[in-house]
Amino acid sequence: MRDAEILVGYDGSTDASVALDWALDEAERSGQPVRLAYVFEWLTVASWVGPGVAPGIWPDDTARRQVEELVRDAAAQAGAAHPGLTVTGEVYDGPPALILQERSAEAGLLVLGSRGHGGFGGLLAGSTAVAVAAHAHCPVVVVRDGAGSAPGGPVAVGVDGSEPSLVALGFAAERAAQRRVPLRVLHAWTQGPGGAAGVPDERAAVEQALEPWRRTFPELAVTVDLVAGSPAATLVDASQQAALVVVGSRGRGGLAGMLLGSVSQQVIQHAHCPVAVVRER
Repeated sequence: MRDAEILVGYDGSTDASVALDWALDEAERSGQPVRLAYVFEWLTVASWVGPGVAPGIWPDDTARRQVEELVRDAAAQAGAAHPGLTVTGEVYDGPPALILQERSAEAGLLVLGSRGHGGFGGLLAGSTAVAVAAHAHCPVVVVRDGAGSAPGGPVAVGVDGSEPSLVALGFAAERAAQRRVPLRVLHAWTQGPGGAAGVPDERAAVEQALEPWRRTFPELAVTVDLVAGSPAATLVDASQQAALVVVGSRGRGGLAGMLLGSVSQQVIQHAHCPVAVVRER
């Protein structure tokens, strides 16, 4: 769904604005339309305000109109700053994680800030980001405020031979070619009793996975790094010089549990650049 829209979780927070900037930059290269999505979770809390006065319900219609105005203004400003792009905004009702997962079925990419306020409170540290990345129907990019990508840096991807990591490799190769930056393929492995004896086989497997992408993008500069150590630490370290780090939704061997276990959470929380989580549709 390369031509499908880029969906951005937007709530007006600083992190959401950083995510929007990243999405607009991506759209400038791909030509995809951008849609801002504010997920409005109604908290119907009755409050007693005095004798003879009916309890009030918050938020009321005024709050809803303010949210709609916020999204409309943000979309208009983004469109004015990027006249070649189609930028729209929409307000949805319901639990943020569930609504974003549902909307991702029609999106080519979902971009989220690491945390926010309102509908996206605690996005990174809590369960929402993990839930969205685990169940979204399209790739999810998490952008942290202050975690800027290295200008001209490579797209780094973790590969372990599993099907999800191969899907991630394809996503990473396409982005690197589009950005005209190198592709850095990382394979983390645990050194066994045989020491480094198995390295040639490990490298051959990675090179085999890379072969179709080398043919598709013959001008793409590719490096392959086999690292003995922690997958999370390897990817976080690579993120210091990367434009984007890409991980599969789950894996085996050195990258087992990439998404639902601790590795993906560590990468999302500690990477020095945006992180893309790619899962099979």
